[in-house]
Amino acid sequence: MRYRSITALALGLAVSLPASAEVLHVQGQFKVEHGATNTVGGGIGGKLDTVKDTLTYHLHYRGLTGPINAIHLHGPADDGQDAGVLVPVPGPYTTKMHGVLHLTADQVKDIQDGKTYFNLHTAAHADGEARAQLMAK
Repeated sequence: MRYRSITALALGLAVSLPASAEVLHVQGQFKVEHGATNTVGGGIGGKLDTVKDTLTYHLHYRGLTGPINAIHLHGPADDGQDAGVLVPVPGPYTTKMHGVLHLTADQVKDIQDGKTYFNLHTAAHADGEARAQLMAK
């Protein structure tokens, strides 16, 4: 009887504890890709909430060949490899932006593993002119 009470108490405590969010910092620096020869600058910083499955980001860039016509989060891929679009980033596109992306659990894991990147697409480089591989800390 005594063991049952202790077990029930332990189980009750385990069930009643709230889940705590793990928030990781993410960052990445833009570099040119897909044959672009211009000098780009800027990067991405943000917070990845692994309980809410969200990425809160702020990005800035400079040195592109023209206006951005799309920004996407791509993955899974190692640095230097291409991958499909995971999540489109809504516009309007400006040189300084911020927002929140809603992710799946698999996409959160890809970010944690360093296998995602933001890609800036322009008319001159429809496949992507600049890329920032995300690293979580």
